[in-house]
Amino acid sequence: MSTHTTHDAHEHVHGDDCGHVAVQHGDHVDYLHDGHAHRLHDGHWDECDVTDLHVVAEEHGDHVHGDDCGHEAVQHGDHVDYLHDGHRHAEHDGHYDEH
Repeated sequence: MSTHTTHDAHEHVHGDDCGHVAVQHGDHVDYLHDGHAHRLHDGHWDECDVTDLHVVAEEHGDHVHGDDCGHEAVQHGDHVDYLHDGHRHAEHDGHYDEH
């Protein structure tokens, strides 16, 4: 029997137009939401381990996240994420990743 971590009190329904990044992850789709990856499972949402995923955020053009960029900064382990249009972006190797 496998165990999994449910994401309780998740009233939002993820889907094509929910506003969260959808990522194909093996045999299912994860939705990146509030620093977590959620997947639908048996009528509820599970936390999904995405340590094997590297998801590049949309192009930022000339925008660079930083102290005065206008986006909220959130410490995330050894780096800073920036809340940007409902997503968390972290600088990585010349681009921004979804977190």
